[in-house]
Amino acid sequence: MARLALAASPILFGAFAMKSRHILLAGAVALALSACGNSSAPADSAAPADAAPAAEAPAAAPVEAAPAEAAPAAASTKPAVVENCATTIESNDAMQYNADSITVPASCTQFTINLKHVGTMAANVMGHNVVIAKEADMAGIAADGASNAAEHVKEGDARSIAHTKVIGGGESASVTFDVAKIKDGGHKFFCSFPGHLALMQGSIQVQ
Repeated sequence: MARLALAASPILFGAFAMKSRHILLAGAVALALSACGNSSAPADSAAPADAAPAAEAPAAAPVEAAPAEAAPAAASTKPAVVENCATTIESNDAMQYNADSITVPASCTQFTINLKHVGTMAANVMGHNVVIAKEADMAGIAADGASNAAEHVKEGDARSIAHTKVIGGGESASVTFDVAKIKDGGHKFFCSFPGHLALMQGSIQVQ
């Protein structure tokens, strides 16, 4: 029995040693797996995002200038003297009238304009007349009147409400017209002799 026990001892010891190695190996593996599980891969440091460009401020809308108000008509500085539904206007060799406005009394049914040329130059050189018409028709009447040297208003021109003949220095002329024809407003008196319109004109209204 003693020999059997001694013979079995190396076998048992070897088996025990083998089992111990297996246990140690299993423990090492467990430790290794545990270490792997606890270790975390370093987080990739995210590259800083490019800063978003600052939003551009919207361009300010252009401020529209307030529409300029129409300049009031210049006040008359040389009103004509009116008496008994008539007035007398003088013209001269400097292409001038002595009045820049005529106010016709509303009580008048007819009105007379007397024109005097106080200069000395002849009618074909410095002639003057008086034409009554809508302001918008002035330029057309003057341009078309070149065909009529005696009056510088085209014969039969319906745009002319009334007009005198052309006179020279020392001469005079008159014209009478119905006041109703200018009651709607916007009329002027002017000289239609070539080149005189810009300087020789004035307003005429009923009041």
